[in-house]
Amino acid sequence: MLLSLAAGAGYLLRDGTSSKRLLTSLKWRIGFAALLLVLITYGFLSGQLT
Repeated sequence: MLLSLAAGAGYLLRDGTSSKRLLTSLKWRIGFAALLLVLITYGFLSGQLT
């Protein structure tokens, strides 16, 4: 997630506002955050995380 955030910041600074790479970076970051949330929820529900 941190790598995607850094890449998005770099694309924003270099490419300007009409960058498709910035949007792709945002999609990856959202996907990683959703996956992390699902894994943490599963961990709590299965009893592996307390």
